[in-house]
Amino acid sequence: MKVCYCDETGIGTEPIGVMVGIVVDSSRMHVTKEHWGGLLAELSRIVGRPLQELHTHQFYAGSGVWKNLDGPDRAEVISVIFEWLEARKHHVVYTAVLKGKYEESLKAGLLPKELGSLWRFMGCHIILSMQRAYQTEPKKKGNTIFVFDNEHREMVDFIDLIKNPPAWCDTYYNKKKKQNQLDQIIDVPYFGDSKDVALIQLADFVAFFIRRYAEIKENLVPPKYTDEKEKINSWAKYISKRSIGRTSIFPKVGRCSCADYFFDHAPESIRNL
Repeated sequence: MKVCYCDETGIGTEPIGVMVGIVVDSSRMHVTKEHWGGLLAELSRIVGRPLQELHTHQFYAGSGVWKNLDGPDRAEVISVIFEWLEARKHHVVYTAVLKGKYEESLKAGLLPKELGSLWRFMGCHIILSMQRAYQTEPKKKGNTIFVFDNEHREMVDFIDLIKNPPAWCDTYYNKKKKQNQLDQIIDVPYFGDSKDVALIQLADFVAFFIRRYAEIKENLVPPKYTDEKEKINSWAKYISKRSIGRTSIFPKVGRCSCADYFFDHAPESIRNL
C-alpha cells in the first residue's frame, strides 16, 4: 500500500499553480518520517532555534530564520534534500496550471463544475494520475491513501468529488466495464497540518521548485540570481527521475477529453518534465 502526501503552491498572485504528492510505500513510511525529522533537527542546529517545518519559500529567499545562511549553503542543503528523496526511492506525482488560462476556461464554461476551483482542479488531477499509474500493480500494491495539507474551504466539495466521481473521470484511466471507479483510492482523502505531518513539508518543498522551474522556463519571471536557471534545471532533473511517469500525468498521445482538461492548461515545460 502507498501513502501520497500532497501540498500546493502558487494559489496567490503567482502565474502558475502547482500541486505535488510524495508517494511513499507504507512499509518505509516510519523510517522516512524519522529521517525527515533528523534533517529538521540539523537545520535547527544551524539556525540556532527549533524548527517544526522548513517553509520552503522563506528558506529559498534567505528570509526570516534563514537570513544568516548564505546562498551557496542553502543551495547545498537543497541538493542534499533532493538526493535524500532519490536515495529513498520515493516517487513524485505533480500537476501545474497556467492560472490565467484556467480562469478563462472556467468563465467560458469549458470545464466541468466539479473543477470549479484551482485547488480542486489540481487535486483531481493528482488522484486520477495515481489511479492511472498504479491500477495494474498486483496484490493491491497500488492502493493509495491520500493526505493533503489542510484546506478547509475545499474539503467538503473535494471529498464529495472523490466519493462520487463523475463519469467524465473514467476515461482518464480507461476504466473497465466491471471495474469500480477509482478503485485504487482507499477511503476519502485525509487532511492534516504540515507542522504535524512531516512529509507534507517535503511535498511543499518539491512543489516550490516545480513552480519556480516552470516560471523561469516559461519566461514568466526573471531569475533572481546569476546561476539560478542552471541550479533550478539541475534540481528539476531529480524530480523528473522520481516521477510516477509522464504518461500517467500528461500523456502526449491518445488523450481523452478528461486528460485534455489538465494537459491543455499545463505549462509546456511541466508537460515535458
